[in-house]
Amino acid sequence: MARAIWKGALAFGLVNIPVEVHVAVRDHRPHFRLLHAKDKSPVSFQRVCAREGKPVAWQDLVKGYEYSKGHFVVLTKEDFRAAAVEKTQRVDILDFVDASEIDDRFFETPYYLVPGKSGEQAYALLREAMRTTKRVGIAKFILRDVQHLAAVEVIKEALTLTLLRFSDELVDTGTFSLPSSKQIRKTELDMAMALVNSLAAEWKPEKYTDEYRENLMRIIKAKSKGKTVTLEAAEEPRHAEVVDLMERLRQSLANRGSAGKSSGRQTASAAKARVSKKPAASKSRKRSAA
Repeated sequence: MARAIWKGALAFGLVNIPVEVHVAVRDHRPHFRLLHAKDKSPVSFQRVCAREGKPVAWQDLVKGYEYSKGHFVVLTKEDFRAAAVEKTQRVDILDFVDASEIDDRFFETPYYLVPGKSGEQAYALLREAMRTTKRVGIAKFILRDVQHLAAVEVIKEALTLTLLRFSDELVDTGTFSLPSSKQIRKTELDMAMALVNSLAAEWKPEKYTDEYRENLMRIIKAKSKGKTVTLEAAEEPRHAEVVDLMERLRQSLANRGSAGKSSGRQTASAAKARVSKKPAASKSRKRSAA
């Protein structure tokens, strides 16, 4: 089991359940470093003073808040300590709410809550109580000196802890000019609903893959072996300006019907990779100093 990033207790009422917080997501995308094109050496970054144009050492850095253009307030460690709330090792559940009432925009990063030593029975009891009542716990806790709002949910046999945004972090949709539904004709709505229903499917997350990452890794693996890779990208569909909405909907439904008949063929979005060796002339190049 991976190392826990936080250990403490899940608390609600007078009940405390020992738990550990573990990461629930993995980053599979390749990460890159910037290199000097001339000799392929990694490039380092320096913290340079905008006024003096000279590098600044870590010990000479302070944190500042720009309250107006070019004007800063410097905050010290004592200031941060004064602003901090009580640092506890608890995930304090404040309320249990109906899961359907939480707007998806509030959700951020998920983690797994794993029972700590001697906490298995209480963990299972809370999990089943939440599953039966279909409630989500809304909690606050401190992670890396920062207070977070979080949702405690039941996912299969696990309790998950998902960081939530605070309400004032969301942009109000009222700030945008959005179209009214009053001008929609019933025939257009019926046709649009038919198109939506023609694309209806069960949620299978494994069905959706990151093709961009897969293509990048093909290129990286080929180049690491001294080969080149050519990817045949699918032709992008043409998006004509919508003049007659009903006609576009009819065309979409017709295309959807014909696509269903040929579902056995490879999807247009899948790229084919052809790997070939580099030209012989490239072998005479000197290896980089890197």
